[in-house]
Amino acid sequence: MLEKLKKNVFNYFSNGPKAAFLLTLVVIALLTTIYSMRKTLVVVIDGKENNVITYKRTVQGALSDNSIVLGEKDKIEPSLDSQIGKNDVINIKRAVNVAVAVDDKVLNVLTAEDSVESMLEAEGITFEEDDKILPSRETAINDGLQVNVVRVETKTFTETEDIDFTTVVKKDDNLTQSTKKVVQEGQKGQKTITTKVVYEDGKEVSKKVVSEVVDREPVQKVVLQGTLGVLNLSRGGEVPYSKSLKVRATAYSNNGGDGNGYTASGRKTLRDPSGYSTIAVDPRIIPLGTRLYVEGYGYAIAADTGGAIKGNTIDVFFNSSSEVYNWGVKYVNIYVLK
Repeated sequence: MLEKLKKNVFNYFSNGPKAAFLLTLVVIALLTTIYSMRKTLVVVIDGKENNVITYKRTVQGALSDNSIVLGEKDKIEPSLDSQIGKNDVINIKRAVNVAVAVDDKVLNVLTAEDSVESMLEAEGITFEEDDKILPSRETAINDGLQVNVVRVETKTFTETEDIDFTTVVKKDDNLTQSTKKVVQEGQKGQKTITTKVVYEDGKEVSKKVVSEVVDREPVQKVVLQGTLGVLNLSRGGEVPYSKSLKVRATAYSNNGGDGNGYTASGRKTLRDPSGYSTIAVDPRIIPLGTRLYVEGYGYAIAADTGGAIKGNTIDVFFNSSSEVYNWGVKYVNIYVLK
């Protein structure tokens, strides 16, 4: 049966006009098929547009038709196995060379990423939020770009430190000038200091004290410093005094030298070389009752006044006129006793 059908078909188309007609139909069908497969595409390589023709159905086939070769790190959109249609656009971004300095190494990277940040992520180069990326993470990638990844680390240190005590010196009118007396010993305090240190690639770049907490207050040292001067007597001994004056010293005695006169303060006039003698003073300068030591005369008490005794002048008392005469007028130092 099949052989008979094949024979009838052959006999029918063996006729010349019929054969020509059949051939024409085949050619037209073939051309129509080929034309329907022809596609015009736009291939954009690094922003530059190229019009290409392909008869393939996939992106990979279109590139192959037009001898467009992709590098290992080149990026393409849509993907190679994507189906394509007429007037489709294929975007290709060529990878460029970038040098990345990180962790004491320089890496030569081939990348088609858009930004520094995406390039680092694509290459598996991790970084922390505080790390410095130079240029910035948003910087666009270009051929020959140099990128530095600086590792930033912050450490906090805590240490204790002594606080020195201060010394307070207080005047004491009951002590001589050469005398110092410690009435309270000083004690050091203590504080806790917290410091923040920043390191870049392991090197210290900044150090800042962020807090100081006093754990123990220091205790002041208190010292008493005497204010009294000390007069060393020629016959031995020391006389403490609060003030000294240079004065003009005259002398007087009671009429007749009997030593029975009275002073303005009511005291009897007295000359006592081994004790306190009475002298006359200007009470505006030396108050009555003040105990003194008079150079060349001895201990005295301000007990009398006189019309001629004004300012830095004193009048020392003697029992006899001869002693008054021998004294004459002198300029002497007097010392106000404590």
